Amino acid sequence: MEVKYYELAEVDLDTMDNATYLLFDKHIDKISYMPPRRHLKFGMPFNVEEIGQGRIVYNIKNDTLYIIRCFRTHKEYEKWYKSFK
Repeated sequence: MEVKYYELAEVDLDTMDNATYLLFDKHIDKISYMPPRRHLKFGMPFNVEEIGQGRIVYNIKNDTLYIIRCFRTHKEYEKWYKSFK
């Protein structure tokens, strides 16, 4: 499956330290081989992969995995998630 990153996801990954980046990269590879996981509620067209306290928000369309955002902490994810309510 092809993986594409949204601009905000690239910025999120660039600001991470090397160890965290490698962990997220490993999970993105895992998602590309075994999709999908948990789907967000309230009709939002995103899926979420949990990585410890962090989250990867993604979408799958036409055999392409789109990485929307990558959050290091659950607090950052919650702030983003609540902006849709």
